[in-house]
This record gives sequence, C-alpha cells and structure tokens, in this order.
Amino acid sequence: MMTIDDQKKALRNQMRIKRETISGLAKAKYDQRICESLWEIVQENNFKTVHCYLPMRNEINITPLLEILLKNGITVITPKTLPKRKLKNLVLESFAKLEKGVFGTFHPKGDNEYSGNFDLIVVPGLAFDSNNYRLGYGGGYYDNFLVNQPSAKKIGIFYPFQEVENVPIEQHDVQLDQILMDREILEL
Repeated sequence: MMTIDDQKKALRNQMRIKRETISGLAKAKYDQRICESLWEIVQENNFKTVHCYLPMRNEINITPLLEILLKNGITVITPKTLPKRKLKNLVLESFAKLEKGVFGTFHPKGDNEYSGNFDLIVVPGLAFDSNNYRLGYGGGYYDNFLVNQPSAKKIGIFYPFQEVENVPIEQHDVQLDQILMDREILEL
C-alpha cells in the first residue's frame, strides 16, 4: 500500500505531465477566462488587498489580472520563497521591478514587506478535489502561510483536468474556501 507521501508524489508527477500537454491557444483562452472571473470576484467583494503568485512554467498565467489590479489601485502582494517553508510577502509595484528567486520563481525586488491582512489569496496547485483540498508542489509553503490567514478568502485556480476524486491529505493541509475552474472550455 502506498503512503500518503507516495500518493502525493505520484499525483504531482501525473499532473505535471498533463499540464505540459496543454496547447498554447487553449491555455491562453482558459487563463484569460480565469483572470476575468477573479477580477469579477474582486469587484463584487470590494477587495482591496490581494495576495497572488507570480506565474512560472505552465501555471495559469494570472499576469493580466495582476496588471488590472495594479491599474485599479488594489494592493497586490506576491510571495518570496524563504528557507524553512516560509513565504515573505512583498508588495508588487511593477513587473519591471522583479528578480529571480528559488525554484524558478520571481518576486518583487527590494524588501517592501506587507504585514497587514489580506482580502483574497489566490493559490496555485497541481490537483484539487470537490472538498476544496489542493495538492501543491510539496514544499508546504502555502499550507504554512494559509493556516495563519483565517479571515482571507482562499481561492485555488486550476484546469479542469486537475480535478481528482480525493486529494491525499494530511493534518497540516489547509482546505480552501473555493476552487475556481471553468468546465466550459473543453479544448484542454
């Protein structure tokens, strides 16, 4: 019988392979739809502070959303990956002021750390289930961060093929408030 760690590792590998097979046109269309949906959520809830990842490799590209948020005066916070499964939350002021981090990530240059509350946290991942659990990359960074953000709305964004019956979970895994994905775009 496989351990939970083995199950997670196998599922991560499976989902990475699936995500690499998305055609560029279908990916762009889908990513744009997710950005539009997230922008609607921000407007409907009058969110003023949004924590988002900066996309890497073949994650959902939310750069258009981040640009809209910045243009509309929304405070955008993005993570810098630190040792010991910690995220340092930095204010994003411009895409021209980014530097490369670990694991292929990017983060804002400088040390403009944000320590206030978040209205919305947008979370990436490799798989999700109908109970709003997600499978991340295995570092535990987001779980360590999310557990300390009880008042923020936590939304995971995914492609439809990333849905599984049950994400293998452990005690430290944090359940999200919502999963955002669009089944209508079937070319994926």
